[in-house]
Formats: sequence, structure tokens, C-alpha cells
Amino acid sequence: MKAEQKTTNDVSIFIMTNGVHTDIVVPLKTKQIDWSKKVKFEDTMGKDTIMQYVAFGWGDKEFYLETPTWADLKFKTAFKAIFGLSATAMHTTFYKNINEGNDCKKVNLSKEQYSRLIKFIVSSFITDKNGNFENIITNANYGNNDAFYEAKGSYNLFSTCNTWTNDALKACGQKACLWTPYDKGIFYHYK
Repeated sequence: MKAEQKTTNDVSIFIMTNGVHTDIVVPLKTKQIDWSKKVKFEDTMGKDTIMQYVAFGWGDKEFYLETPTWADLKFKTAFKAIFGLSATAMHTTFYKNINEGNDCKKVNLSKEQYSRLIKFIVSSFITDKNGNFENIITNANYGNNDAFYEAKGSYNLFSTCNTWTNDALKACGQKACLWTPYDKGIFYHYK
């Protein structure tokens, strides 16, 4: 899919991959939203407030929390993920800096496009009665600056972390695939 014509370049976001999984990375604070009021520093092990960006990656909850490395992947976890038999989670990571490269591409949005992206991301979270994102208390964090939250939807063979990122890009009018289970499909459009 082609990107919408841009009217202005008001907000820079990033798409990031670890070679398998993709994240959407956004500025921590803009006039439109202060993500630190939704994704809280105190939910991380480091509780470091000197951050400039936050990454969002949607995926299978059991996989996130019980598979720290590929060597730890259990058949039961993979089976449940492929067939949509487990819950989902949002993995969030704070960053001080973002470095563009082959695994991280900058995308400029207008304020209106960024508003649509905000709406898409927020709608992916399960919230409590006060509208707060529901933090998952765990020791399965990947580092000092990340946290997990309950998410909506069902991960499966046709709805993966990468289709979520692809749908996020579609929501804000950017280049995207019709559908992609892999990161390569997304990054092909951002060479």
C-alpha cells in the first residue's frame, strides 16, 4: 500500500526490528500525548525517567513471558500462539536515543496522522475502569527499561506482532503491506 500524501512533517516515529519482531517507536512526549502517563516508568525495573522514546510491540502473552530465548520455546507455547489459544500482551520499552539503520527506519507523520496512530495504539490495550493500561507484574522483563501490559486481540498464524505493526502503519496512512506475518514485508517498503 502506498502512503498518503503528507501535508506536514510534525512528528517522527520509527519502525524497529530485531530480525523477527517489529515495534512502533514514538516520542515519549508531544503536544498530543504524554505516553509516560499511560506507560509508567515505575512499571519498569530501572524506573529511569530520563527517556525520550517508547516502543510498542504487540504479541502472544505466554511467548513474551515464558520464552526469554528461542532455545526456551516450548511446543505448547508455540502451538497455542499459532492457533490463537492464549492471551496477548503489549511489550513496551523506553529508549533515551534512537539510532536509524537497517533495523530502524524513521517515518514522518502529520499531527493528524499521529492522532490516528495514537488512537490505534491506545485501542490495543486492555484498560481498567479508570482507563489505565493494565500492567502485567512479572520478572520476565528483557531489561531495566521495559514493561508488559494486557492487550486486546488474539495472536495467531494470521495475526502476528508484525501484522499489528503493519496495521499501525496503515492506521496512520503510511506505506504498508496488504498483510505480512514477517518483519521483512514491512521493511521492504522502507529501504
